[in-house]
Amino acid sequence: MTASSPFRTVELSDPAFTGPGLRFATVKSKALKRRADVALFTPQGYAPKSLPLVILLHGVYGSHWAWALKGGAHRMLQRLVSRDEVPPMMLAMPSDGLWGDGSGYLTHQEADYASWIVDEVPEVAALVAPQVEGAPQFIAGLSMGGYGAMRLGALHSRRFRGISAHSSITDYQQKQVFVEEPLDDFKLKPGEVTCVAEAIRMNRVHLPPLRFDCGTDDPLIEHNRKLHQTLRDEGIAHHYQEYPGGHTWRYWSTHLAETLRFFGGLAK
Repeated sequence: MTASSPFRTVELSDPAFTGPGLRFATVKSKALKRRADVALFTPQGYAPKSLPLVILLHGVYGSHWAWALKGGAHRMLQRLVSRDEVPPMMLAMPSDGLWGDGSGYLTHQEADYASWIVDEVPEVAALVAPQVEGAPQFIAGLSMGGYGAMRLGALHSRRFRGISAHSSITDYQQKQVFVEEPLDDFKLKPGEVTCVAEAIRMNRVHLPPLRFDCGTDDPLIEHNRKLHQTLRDEGIAHHYQEYPGGHTWRYWSTHLAETLRFFGGLAK
């Protein structure tokens, strides 16, 4: 660890070997007690004094490179910024900690996958772009990452200016459809809140603006409809939308634009 870094070790990719604005970082995470990876992107051609941070969470089976190299998230942001549809923002696309088929961004007894995202990923981003310090933070994700975004965004509602999710798992129990590991193997911290609706309900007074969407051919559509109905019945403000499509990268890479526009409007 150096005076300028909160991490014991940091490895940053050489920008000469990646696309413009795209960087990769590996740090020694205190929360995970091991190394962890983050892909980072800063729009090119702009030098704002303050740079809002968007944390994008991937789904099961994925890692830090998925949003950029399967979904083209960095290219989408660059296009929207160049068209003046959103202000310059930084993307931080972390791994989930790489436990089993997916950690769920939950606090396990052996490692804190939630703290890695909420506390440490912004610190990684600041190593590459110090302008994110003190700027608004947003959180979004797809599938398991949508679950993580809504749950962590609600539980840490004072940290985030906005929350967005695509095709989301809405309760921990639904993960069993996707992962090989029995849910008992997760060994969660006692008292961990695992239901998105409950996390939102607990923090409704300070809940930041929330949007989520799901494809009409997605196997998770009924869970998303149920969450929407629950929030509507309880008078909790949110925006929910359904679109044609399934649980696919074509759907997520298309509708990421709505997330970025949503966050861009809140960042101004």
